[in-house]
Amino acid sequence: MVKIKEVIVVEGRYDKNTLRQVVDATIITTDGFQIFKDREKQALLRSLAQRRGLIVLTDADGAGQVIRGFLRGAVDPKQVRHAYIPDIPGKEKRKSAPSKEGTLGVEGMRPEILLTALRNAGATFDDSPAASGGITKADLFRLGLSGGEGSAEKRRTLQKRLGLPARMSANQLLETLNIVTTPAELEELLKYPPP
Repeated sequence: MVKIKEVIVVEGRYDKNTLRQVVDATIITTDGFQIFKDREKQALLRSLAQRRGLIVLTDADGAGQVIRGFLRGAVDPKQVRHAYIPDIPGKEKRKSAPSKEGTLGVEGMRPEILLTALRNAGATFDDSPAASGGITKADLFRLGLSGGEGSAEKRRTLQKRLGLPARMSANQLLETLNIVTTPAELEELLKYPPP
């Protein structure tokens, strides 16, 4: 499995699951056309793009192109790269019928095709060992952000303070915190009451 520096944006959870088997990267879903209305997620993508850059990897069908076009206007184009998959006829295993256009989406692509698409987009492949000292689930528990009374409210306050979407799972929050802050900065943020 290869590690990629940029944040990868895909349409849905099945695309994310497929990609997780191929690369070690932060992967965010647009939840299809929901991205058009989700201002919090748009803001998150802009923030992540500034910090790490984005790679947009959508299906090659019409819907994928509409989402890709929307993201071109929602995020600074200088911070976004586009990865394209080829038109391959077929249907995904989980579906009873092929897509309207009769081609495979991201979830149906073989790993080597996904890696080629990411390489062609200019993804930054990172061969260095995983950095130690990142924020862990144990840190979230120790800091009262998970597993305790009032932890959900404390997470929401932190998310608001950092300009993160309110509807993040604990795993999404952990992944995002490791992009936008350090363990020391997180502890410092939590020392002060909300404004």
